[in-house]
Amino acid sequence: MNIGHLTAAAAFLMWGLLPIYWKQLETVPSLQLVAHRVVWSGLTLLPVVWLSGAWSSIRAHAAQPAILLRQTAAAVLVAANWLGFVWAVTHGRMIESSLGYFLTPLATVLLGVLLLGERLRPVQWVAVTLAAVGVAWIAAGYQHFPWIALFLAGSFSSYSLVKKTTPLGAVPSLALETLLLLAPAIGYLAVEHAAGRGRFGTLGPRADLLMAASGLATAAPLLCFATAARRIPLSTLGLLQYLGPTIQFLLGSWIYHEPFDRTRLVGFVIVWCALALFVADSLRRRFASSAGGQAPGPDGG
Repeated sequence: MNIGHLTAAAAFLMWGLLPIYWKQLETVPSLQLVAHRVVWSGLTLLPVVWLSGAWSSIRAHAAQPAILLRQTAAAVLVAANWLGFVWAVTHGRMIESSLGYFLTPLATVLLGVLLLGERLRPVQWVAVTLAAVGVAWIAAGYQHFPWIALFLAGSFSSYSLVKKTTPLGAVPSLALETLLLLAPAIGYLAVEHAAGRGRFGTLGPRADLLMAASGLATAAPLLCFATAARRIPLSTLGLLQYLGPTIQFLLGSWIYHEPFDRTRLVGFVIVWCALALFVADSLRRRFASSAGGQAPGPDGG
């Protein structure tokens, strides 16, 4: 096991365990938590950007309107995903959020078909259809429509699509997204504190420390993921990504005892079968390409 495997496992393990972190701050409004996450992430990334010499790349790309527009879209999408995730965790919807991240790879592939003209193989169409059936089954069994799962899958898959078209490296891209969100986040927190609704400084030193450390909790897995993405095959990375939602699912069902009846179990099993088909087909194609001495094409190709 090399450094790529270790950093990938660390990234997905941290993402899987993050709900425990946010649960400690469930009395803080979700939007305030996201704003704090942005502000403290910016402060955490400053030394990383400085030491990596990424400032020149950030300035050069930010001066190009097309790239700046894409990075702004990425910033909005990742902030929306953070908000949906934090809201789900702090409102007892952790199992539903895990469903969203289980669906994300299939949603990403579907976006590639709809927006990039990519083509799915027959087995992939079966996987996408099965996933849709699973979601419909869960929706029928829930007292509420699983909108948070679809929102998380849609926002993160859209974020991935936008990131696919940016020429920036991992650290400059993340830093620029954070800088674009920084002014709105600071402005929002200033308004909340001026109105007496701000939670920072009112809940005790433990809560303040957790809010301040949210920058490290956000940046650490992202930087581990960026390291892993350059060192191990995408097929391996794709398999490891299911570690995060699996941990979230287990936390929600076993530790926090969120409702999970037989109807929801059936829906999850259908989604897991769809993922198994999708992963098996991707691995089969990659192994066949390797055996034939050809580089595999994109999963959606």
